[in-house]
Amino acid sequence: MSTTTAPPEQATRRRPRRAREFTAVPLSLFMWLLAALYAFPLVWFLLSAFKPGSELFQYPLTILPEHPTVAGFEKAWDRFDFFLYFSNTLAVALTTTVLTVVASAMCGYALAKYQESRWIRVFFVCVLATTMLPTEVILSPTFLVIRDLGMYDTMAGLVVPSILTATGVFMFRQFFISIPDDIIEAARIDGAREVGIFFRIMLPMSRPIIMTLAIFSFQWRWNDYVWPLIVVGDERKFTLQIALRSIVGAENIDWPLLLAASVMSLLPLVLIFVVFQKYVMNEDINAGLKD
Repeated sequence: MSTTTAPPEQATRRRPRRAREFTAVPLSLFMWLLAALYAFPLVWFLLSAFKPGSELFQYPLTILPEHPTVAGFEKAWDRFDFFLYFSNTLAVALTTTVLTVVASAMCGYALAKYQESRWIRVFFVCVLATTMLPTEVILSPTFLVIRDLGMYDTMAGLVVPSILTATGVFMFRQFFISIPDDIIEAARIDGAREVGIFFRIMLPMSRPIIMTLAIFSFQWRWNDYVWPLIVVGDERKFTLQIALRSIVGAENIDWPLLLAASVMSLLPLVLIFVVFQKYVMNEDINAGLKD
């Protein structure tokens, strides 16, 4: 009766595979535990929005609401005038996002494909150096410029200072540098103008960068608190973050109203991420390029 033994090469291949499978289980358990730790405060926050005020501070604390209610959401929508502040924030965030993407793409394309002069490279270094400046350092001079231009207490005052960002310029420049110049030269030979090359060829190819920057820019403007607090004085022009802060009184806080309004303010960010992440993750950055 003969027995067959696996060759030495197959045995050595099985050992690393078994070792990887053995280490994958504890690593997966650790990642699930870490995800649960991060999700626990968020879940508690979401469920607390459905609790009446009497349950928020009762002892012992409970995660699930004993008497679920949507009274906080109704109060936030009616008495708090949530729709007005939501509309203001949405208008500022969308307008700034669109202008940020267009301006950053143009500037990044110019710095990537028209850098024959060393002064252009020096200018890019200066733009990149602005990322090292804290926001608090430029608040005062930016406010003086906006005030002198007559944009104080206007939506333009909220949008204009946030249009061009060094992060967006850097992202587009690094992407456009990776695109061969032969594509641009071929388009010029075919009679395309510089504006047509940018809008019809380069901009569609940079869709992953556009989606990524759009998500970041929308999130930055939606969560912005300090700059709207400084430049807007009319209550009818408040953004959502300033309006939420106004709920917090000196001695009394309406916690059901604050929690419900905060949950409602998170919905656009979650929706934006869910809708656009597939375009970012599944997009082929090298589409249209040949080796």
